[in-house]
Amino acid sequence: MQQLAIAPAGLLGRDFLTAADLDAGQLTELLDLADHLKRLQAERVPHRLLPGRTLVMSRYADAVMIRAHEHEHVERLAAAASVPVINGLTDRHHPCQALADVQTLRERLGDLRGRRLAWVGDGCNNVCHSLITAAARLGMEVRVAAPLGFEPDPAILAAAGEVAVMEDPRDAVAGADAVATDVWTSMGWEAEHDQRIENLAPYQVNDRLLRGARPDHIVLHCLPAHYGEEITHAVLHGPRSAAWDEAENRLHAQKALMAMVMA
Repeated sequence: MQQLAIAPAGLLGRDFLTAADLDAGQLTELLDLADHLKRLQAERVPHRLLPGRTLVMSRYADAVMIRAHEHEHVERLAAAASVPVINGLTDRHHPCQALADVQTLRERLGDLRGRRLAWVGDGCNNVCHSLITAAARLGMEVRVAAPLGFEPDPAILAAAGEVAVMEDPRDAVAGADAVATDVWTSMGWEAEHDQRIENLAPYQVNDRLLRGARPDHIVLHCLPAHYGEEITHAVLHGPRSAAWDEAENRLHAQKALMAMVMA
């Protein structure tokens, strides 16, 4: 059994509510730990990560993870809790998914500084908000292609840094090292499904669109996917898809996060 020594990154006892809560150094240190934990698991090396720690409510636990629709509910819990609060998902932010996404990007692309990430589809989306923030933190050139009315939240754009927003998905994908998307109708938006399909139809990630990306590009999708809507079956199951690595990395990235805020 290997007892891990967690290097300090200034995260002990901290909440994790948005991707903007980590600076570039903290994010890099967390991803380095996630990579290490992934290697240990692949080598079947038992590792004591959080001995004696639990994840429930403040007086019963060492940390709390919450999923909620309203991001303000998570902020209120974090303000009241005496232990770290981790945002598992809200309508505006999905920072835990972003950790897995940028871990996958680093695995496939190496140093992310100067690499180009294109988000195509619904830009006012929790995964988009968190991914563009984390990617920009790590020095990526980020482009978002979305129709009018579907752009990322202006406040999140301002906090993310250098992010270009455009309407034409071909402009966003041109020369991209990575292309990411997500479902067009998330939980709670089912009543708008038909209108969303109509508005977002030109933003499908398919082979034709990806011809403009770099030949060695990768495609990200947090899953589950709606084939024939935001992405085609051929692309998601094709040789450029990194979605399955991305899904696995949710485990390793979240273990590293918990180690850094709790250990």
